Amino acid sequence: MKFLQTPLLGALLIEPELLRDERGFFARTFCSEELHKQGVSSQIVQCNISYNRLRGTLRGMHFQREPRAEEKLVSCIRGAIFDVIVDLREGSPTLGKWFGVELSADNHRLLYVPKGLAHGFQTLTDDAEVYYQMSEFYSPAHASGVRYDDPALKIIWPLPVTVISEKDRLYQDFQP
Repeated sequence: MKFLQTPLLGALLIEPELLRDERGFFARTFCSEELHKQGVSSQIVQCNISYNRLRGTLRGMHFQREPRAEEKLVSCIRGAIFDVIVDLREGSPTLGKWFGVELSADNHRLLYVPKGLAHGFQTLTDDAEVYYQMSEFYSPAHASGVRYDDPALKIIWPLPVTVISEKDRLYQDFQP
């Protein structure tokens, strides 16, 4: 596994090393020992799949508040997405900054999202599936978000937003 630093402190882009042969390929996408060497010591307690029927669908920007803040390891296992994280951590040198990257079934990349970052994505293809590994159980009482189109964050989405939930559309603006 190859670990690449992102512009947001502690967030990592992970590129699996594909071992190819006549059958196809094999790749390790999770290794607690390798992650620990990168400063990630959380345990995975929950995994989720998000299926998204239409290109242009937007989900986000989500996070959980303390004491149920969560780390995520996100991958796209079908189709392609533009994955975005926003630093919401008070005192962070990258507070209010965002980073976006394409994750796809073809590039096999994963994004490690530390606690205190909001996460969301937009589908670049129809029938996109996103696989999440989570360090914390989902807690509706601690679930929150910020607006995907908050003028202070200035996130540049690659496509017009064609599908979004009412809940995601109505999140508050980011308040540093």
